Amino acid sequence: MSTLKPNEGLPSTLVAILAIMAGVSVANLYYCQPLLNLIREDTGLTEFQVNLMPVFTQIGYALGLLFIIPMGDLYNRRTTILTCFGVLVFSLLTIAFSSNVLLLLVSSFVTGIFSVAPQVFIPFVSQFSRPEEKAHKTGLILSGLLIGILGSRVASGYVGDLWGWRTMYEIAAGLIALSAVVVWKIFPYVEPTFNGRFVKLMASIFQLVKENPKAITYSVRSAFIFGSMLGMWACLAFRMKEAPFFDGSDTVGMLGLCGVAGALTASNIGKYIPRFGVEKINAFGVACVLLAWIIMGLFQNYYAGIIAGVIIIDIGMQSVQLSNQSATMKLCPTASSRMNTIYMVTYFIGGSFGTFLAGTMWTKFGWYGTVGAGLGMVLASIIFTLIRRKQNL
Repeated sequence: MSTLKPNEGLPSTLVAILAIMAGVSVANLYYCQPLLNLIREDTGLTEFQVNLMPVFTQIGYALGLLFIIPMGDLYNRRTTILTCFGVLVFSLLTIAFSSNVLLLLVSSFVTGIFSVAPQVFIPFVSQFSRPEEKAHKTGLILSGLLIGILGSRVASGYVGDLWGWRTMYEIAAGLIALSAVVVWKIFPYVEPTFNGRFVKLMASIFQLVKENPKAITYSVRSAFIFGSMLGMWACLAFRMKEAPFFDGSDTVGMLGLCGVAGALTASNIGKYIPRFGVEKINAFGVACVLLAWIIMGLFQNYYAGIIAGVIIIDIGMQSVQLSNQSATMKLCPTASSRMNTIYMVTYFIGGSFGTFLAGTMWTKFGWYGTVGAGLGMVLASIIFTLIRRKQNL
């Protein structure tokens, strides 16, 4: 494919393929969540130790966003993606054959670092789509992203139940290898938008933060909500193992399928941002997450309560992410990869903190502790938004 130019448009087929690969890539971060009990039983780890797997993965992802995604403005994005996929095949196979906590956590950390390909796709699509198509096509990538997050839980729940947790990571390595072949065949060459050395590139991120304070508002409030949602998923397998459910990983996987309803709203939400504005769409999303936690607290002993909470929290999360992430990249379109880095690094720091907080509260207070952690993250997002609004930021 010939060199692309900003705002000239992208073929719908290419966007669809990128959406699928976004889902395949991000799924690596979440395969472990329905499998935590199986991993614990197989390796002899404690609940706290095994809960560090998603924490280490998300911390790794945040570092990958910080140091790898900005390279999209400095180097050929195709080369960056292929490098990430190559390392991922190795790290996923290492997880599959891990037998001790140190190797499991280190390989999870490396997997997180190099699972950042979706965040190369998003600024790419935003930069080269026609102006009137940007929100819609970015929404398609985010739909693939969220379906990958939720679908990974469905797949890993069933695969783990049928063939064991290690098989899931072997399959994941194969999917990434296949994705690498697809990228090598179809991903176009893109001219870098930044001239200079890597150190200068990284320094420019801090300059962009200084010049665009709104990016902090959009990023931090989203990070709290993301941490709230991931806290639920980090502890849900433990909750469903207890009375009155006594369910295994396959049921937790099915709950992930319920959350696909949230993913399916992604491409449509983008259409409403110009009409209602970022603030209203964000407020709608935050209200959904707040409602979801209230439902899962009051009706925690009923499948209907858990299912309703899962669906509503994912709809809310997608509303928050799409509105704030698209607004962040629009602040400086010529530095879309670096603006996305600012957003996503903050976002996954929030996710890591929320996972750790919810897991800690679970070990001390059970599901009510998890609910309290989730509600606390939502309230932090609301308070931060109100403070920034008062400061006109």
